[in-house]
Amino acid sequence: MTTFQKQAGISLIVFTVLIVCTMVLHPTGGNFDYLLKIAGMVIISHSIALLSLPIATVGFWGLTKRLGTDQFLSVTAFVIACFSLLAMLMAATMNGLVLPFFVQRYREAGPAMIESLQPFLKYNATVNTAFDDMYTAAFCLAMLLWGVVMLQTKRFPAWVAWLGIALAILGITLLVTGFAFNSLHGLRLFISGVTVWILAVGIVMINGGN
Repeated sequence: MTTFQKQAGISLIVFTVLIVCTMVLHPTGGNFDYLLKIAGMVIISHSIALLSLPIATVGFWGLTKRLGTDQFLSVTAFVIACFSLLAMLMAATMNGLVLPFFVQRYREAGPAMIESLQPFLKYNATVNTAFDDMYTAAFCLAMLLWGVVMLQTKRFPAWVAWLGIALAILGITLLVTGFAFNSLHGLRLFISGVTVWILAVGIVMINGGN
């Protein structure tokens, strides 16, 4: 159990590193010509994000085991977090693989053809926004539940629990008020806060103490 807990903590730290790399490499959006220019970087950055997801799943299962698999809220939080990771999988696939592969097929297209593709680009952006909102809401709820269990079991420092709860409430509040999580700056802002929390959780798990 102790060995697995430490390995799961390492997994969470690796996950945060990969997510930070994704955010650093993630280019801003633009018109069709710009999408063609940055297609390679889009694929690379989102491929890193996709690679991080199974690593995150193992790490979050380790967190759940530390809190106790007999804790209903902890297991529920893990299941909700898996839904969040699934939504991240879909968002990264749509925006990071489907979109660049699609636009590259029309590299030699004329203005009329490019104009006819605009509805697809808008549709892709809408789908991506929906997945962004889904994984944001789901992970905020998971953090909230894990934070509550942390306070109940006292298996994590109280400040880690309260940080997760505060981030969860802030994230849900911003989501309800229409904050643009799907924008690059909005995404980076949210991910930065969550990354700090996940990093803290991973370090505590590796150290094995409170």
